[in-house]
Amino acid sequence: MERNNWTEIEFILQGLSEYPRAEKILFVMCLLMYLVILLGTLIILTFLDSHLHTPMYFFLGNLSFLDIWYTSSFIPSTLIYFLSEKKTISFTRCVVQMSVSYTMGSTECVLLAVMAYDRYLAICVPLRYPIIMSKALCIQMTALSWGLGFFNSLTETILAIRLPFCGKNVINHFACEILAFVKLACTDISLNEITIMLGNVIFLFVPLLLICVSYIFILSTVLRIKSAEGRKKAFSTCSAHITVVTLFYGTILFMYMKPKSKDSAFDKLIALFYGAVTPMLNPIIYSLRNAEVHAAMKKFWKKG
Repeated sequence: MERNNWTEIEFILQGLSEYPRAEKILFVMCLLMYLVILLGTLIILTFLDSHLHTPMYFFLGNLSFLDIWYTSSFIPSTLIYFLSEKKTISFTRCVVQMSVSYTMGSTECVLLAVMAYDRYLAICVPLRYPIIMSKALCIQMTALSWGLGFFNSLTETILAIRLPFCGKNVINHFACEILAFVKLACTDISLNEITIMLGNVIFLFVPLLLICVSYIFILSTVLRIKSAEGRKKAFSTCSAHITVVTLFYGTILFMYMKPKSKDSAFDKLIALFYGAVTPMLNPIIYSLRNAEVHAAMKKFWKKG
């Protein structure tokens, strides 16, 4: 089958075009959420306050940076499409949007597992923690997270862009999503579906398993602490991470495991919640549930 010229292919992002009023409301909501994410509160605090130069906040800074890149890959274009009558996107822009968001999503899965390992070392082997979690190891683990996320996205993207497209190319979504993208191809996509499924298993469930194992050891250690104050302090260092993991994986599992809805608008809104609300809540959760961040913020405002 003859390959299409990439410059000639365009995709139509259907979104909620059948609900124009809802699009205006979503425009305001998404714009506000995006502005909150762009503040990058935790990134600023990490560099402004020396007390936050620890492995946990180094990983947290990467998580905030990752969330900004992830949301920037699709929210600005989505905002434009909410107000535009022409809701088309070129092949190249669609591929870039899809690959960047896929890289960030895969990286976040691995990074959350790395952060769980950091909490395991801090609570289960506190005396060796400063030695094991050296600056070099933090950088290596972070680089590994980004590298694996990029490799996963690169593999899926290369397989996807080789497919021929010959239909109307209507994507029933707010943005280019890899599975919706490959389903528009006018050829067999079995290989793409298999690789996407394997990627989801490796990057969703393997990190989730490692996170669960880490917290089993953490729980076992905390329950052996005799003082109630000690147990409370140990749990408090993990509460923000547990909340973020629950929000992240809870939304994903709900999206993939719930029965297919007859109303596709509901499914799109759930996907939008995962893509915009979750990154917005991450810095808020860590700020509200962490005394060190509170202290750094007070110090920052006093200087101001």
